[in-house]
Amino acid sequence: MVRTINNLLLTMHIVTKQITLLCLLFSCASAAISGQVAASHSLTVDAAESVAPIQPTMYGIFFEDINFAADGGLYAEMIKNRGFEFTLPKTGWLEPNSDRHSMNENSGMSDIVKVKDDPANQNYLRVTVKNPEGYHLLNEGFRGMGVREGDTYDLSFKAGTGKGDLSAVTFQLLTTDDEVIGETTVSLAGDGWQDYEATLEATATDPAARLRLTFDAPGTANLDMISLFPRDTWKGRNKGLRKDLVQLLYDLEPGFLRFPGGCIVEGRTLARRYQWKKTVGSIEERELLVNRWNTEFDHRLTPDYYQSFGLGFFEYFQLAEDLGAEPMPILSCGIACQFNTGELVPMEELDPYVQDALDLIEFANADTTTAWGKVRADMGHPEPFNMKYIGIGNEQWGPEYIERYKVFDEAIKAAYPDIVIISGSGPFPDGEYFDYGWEQLREMNAEIVDEHYYRSPEWFRENATRYDDYNREGPKVFAGEYAAQSVAIASPENKNNWNCALSEAAYMTGLERNADIVVMTSYAPLMAHADAWQWTPDMIWFDNLESYGTANYYVQKLYANHAGTDLHRVTEAGKPVTGQDGLYASVVSDAGRGEVYVKVANTSDAPRQLDITIKGKSLAAEGTAYTMSGTDMDAVNSFDEPMKVSPVESEVTLRKGKLTATLPAKAFAVYKLQVAK
Repeated sequence: MVRTINNLLLTMHIVTKQITLLCLLFSCASAAISGQVAASHSLTVDAAESVAPIQPTMYGIFFEDINFAADGGLYAEMIKNRGFEFTLPKTGWLEPNSDRHSMNENSGMSDIVKVKDDPANQNYLRVTVKNPEGYHLLNEGFRGMGVREGDTYDLSFKAGTGKGDLSAVTFQLLTTDDEVIGETTVSLAGDGWQDYEATLEATATDPAARLRLTFDAPGTANLDMISLFPRDTWKGRNKGLRKDLVQLLYDLEPGFLRFPGGCIVEGRTLARRYQWKKTVGSIEERELLVNRWNTEFDHRLTPDYYQSFGLGFFEYFQLAEDLGAEPMPILSCGIACQFNTGELVPMEELDPYVQDALDLIEFANADTTTAWGKVRADMGHPEPFNMKYIGIGNEQWGPEYIERYKVFDEAIKAAYPDIVIISGSGPFPDGEYFDYGWEQLREMNAEIVDEHYYRSPEWFRENATRYDDYNREGPKVFAGEYAAQSVAIASPENKNNWNCALSEAAYMTGLERNADIVVMTSYAPLMAHADAWQWTPDMIWFDNLESYGTANYYVQKLYANHAGTDLHRVTEAGKPVTGQDGLYASVVSDAGRGEVYVKVANTSDAPRQLDITIKGKSLAAEGTAYTMSGTDMDAVNSFDEPMKVSPVESEVTLRKGKLTATLPAKAFAVYKLQVAK
């Protein structure tokens, strides 16, 4: 009886809790409904007047070789340390059956042979085989090699045989379980250096495969420039770029491509700065350089991070051309990274740095009768790249930068007055360095000033009016590096979550509203290898086989795909929509496409009823909405759910020039409206 009463009381308690919960849910629902009604916003767009032209360069791409974005990423080479030129020359190469201290006499070994007269090719590998069945070499690739069933892989290498009967090398793709999933054997012609090519067909898929080399007989062989590329590269180019990654960039419809960085332009020291002349010409003649990000962060040490420069300045220009983007190279100004050594080239020794800039313009734009124009032509592009922009320095600061920048500015303008020079305001969006840089550059009548900001999501939402009061008579602005940081700058815990992406979407309405002064923008960094990154967050993530765009990527894509040609005013009660009640808005039109794009971010916790009146243009009755939304602010895209936070397309209807739509809580939408014919 007691047990029965207790059970009854327990049941009544559970029912009571359920009723209370239902009442709470009903109350919340009622409040939400009430909030929807109360949160109605009437926006007015003046589509008759163009406030400012939207520059074709408004939304672009910033590329830096960080997070294995080039070697191991965009550059499709699968062999790590193909030329044995790393500081530790056997990095990436393994000899599983060889012990250097107690060598198996029935096995074999390899030694690095030094060649001192060629800075681009100082080493090659000499293999001594005693028992072909007991000795082999392995290359581990870049955290493995992504191999896909049915695909073809192009192998090339240099070799020469020595003493003994060794006359053939077998190359095998191995899975992580040592299963052979691709194989080819190449006969060696003789003792002199020869170039060899072959193909391997993959019989299975593995994201972390390796390449094994075995030998047919005892003897010696010299090996160098062992290279493996997928046949299916971007545009089918031999030894080209990774197709899926370039496609993600192409889909952004970027207005410019800034390269090669970033801090790698500066280098930790001047000797390790990026020197563009070492990245053109024959791949074999390009001098390898340790990547300045290899040991920058204790949380992600990557001492095997080098730059082969297979992706060099010619390939960057070619990529920009493929993307339909303006090339925007950035060069060293003679100051090493000021967060590292801050090494300065003396002013009296600055001329070679300035000449590098002048020669780069010749390489990009001059005819084939010039020295550097001929280099470009010999690489397969006799037509000029028509470069319009060049950046001097990345994010240097202080009098040392201004003093050196002036020398570059005078020399470039004297030789090439039409080239637009991009200067920098330092690494921060405010403070002493920033103020000093802007003051000096304004006095110099600088053309475009590059600003960088990595701040919290709250900062981005609160600074949507950043450029409203900028001096319209001074230099234009390039928002060259920005990204909301979910935790803190350079924290390995930063995530590409919806909170950051939505905050950036809100902020970008402010960039667009000020298109008369803000003429270029780009998120940074661009790419990260899931198994070899140093910095977070990043716009695109990839492993050796797959890739995906983050929520931030899709925000950038919505803006860039709907960049427009003309800016229009959008107001509520006569005021710009800059965060009131959580709403942010900007509007542009595209004269060529005959379309109007209304961009609205709702950062509040409740839906917003939008009544948008478009004056000055007659619009079709139906339009399209691209909406990103979600109340889980920690939501992220992933390899398993690559489209978890991405735009959803729907139809919208206009009545008498008015668009009525409900924008969900925590949402960003672009409304594409067609001008009536």
